[in-house]
Amino acid sequence: MRILLSPAKKMKIDRDTLEVGGLPALLERTQEILEWLQGKSDEELQRLWKCNDKIARENVERLRGMQLYKELTPAILSYVGLAFQYMAPAVFEDGQLSYIEEHLRILSGFYGVLRPMDGVTPYRLEMQAKASVGGSRDLYDFWGRSLYEQVRSEDGVFINLASGEYSSCIERWIEPEDTYITCVFAEEVNGKMVQKGTYAKMARGEMVRFMAEHRIEAPEDMKRFDRLGFVFREDLSDHKEYVFERRLEKEKSF
Repeated sequence: MRILLSPAKKMKIDRDTLEVGGLPALLERTQEILEWLQGKSDEELQRLWKCNDKIARENVERLRGMQLYKELTPAILSYVGLAFQYMAPAVFEDGQLSYIEEHLRILSGFYGVLRPMDGVTPYRLEMQAKASVGGSRDLYDFWGRSLYEQVRSEDGVFINLASGEYSSCIERWIEPEDTYITCVFAEEVNGKMVQKGTYAKMARGEMVRFMAEHRIEAPEDMKRFDRLGFVFREDLSDHKEYVFERRLEKEKSF
C-alpha cells in the first residue's frame, strides 16, 4: 500500500531532528530540472513561480547556489504546511517512522517522488508550472509514467491524500488491477457536501498520523478515522472514494 501526499510550497531546513536516510530515486532527472531553471532569468523565474518580489528573490538566491547532494533535510521535515503540521512527524516514534518510510510517498514537481527520509533542499516548483524541461510540454509530460512506477507497491493499493494537481500525475497511469482510493474530507453546507481546503489539509496530515499510529495495512481499517470531528460516511463512499464528514457542533439551546 502506498499513501500519496502533496508537498507544501513553504519549506525549511532542519538537519538536527532526524538523519537523512538516502537520496531521492529520480535525482538525475531533478538535476535536469535544476539546470533548466538555472538557465532562466530572474524575471522568467518569477513568472514561472507566480509569486511576489520577496518570494522570488529568496528562491532565486536558493537556486543559484543549490546543492542536491549535501546539506540536506529529510523530506518529511522540510515542508511547512497544514498537512505536515498535523502529521507532526518530528514526534513520531520509531515504529511510526518505519511505517511512513514504507508506505508514505510525497509527490513533487522538482523531485518527482520522495520517501519521507530522502534528503532534499528547499525549492519552489509546483507540478502545474509551465516548465518545458528537455522539450517536454510541462512537468506532467516530463515525469510521465515514472512517478507511477516509483510509487506503486506490490499489492497495487494507492491511498490518495494528495490534491488534484499532484494526484493526477498518478491517476492517469492507474491499471485495472490497481486499487486507487481517494479520501474526501468534507462538511455539509446547504445540503451539499463541500470540501474546504484548510480542514482538508489538516485532515490529510491527521490521517497519515492515524495510519502510522495504528499501523494500518488495509484500506477498510481507515474507516475508523475519527479525528478533527470527521466521521466516515459509508452511504456516501464507494470502492474508489472514502468520504469523511466533519460534523459541526450544534449550538446548545438553553
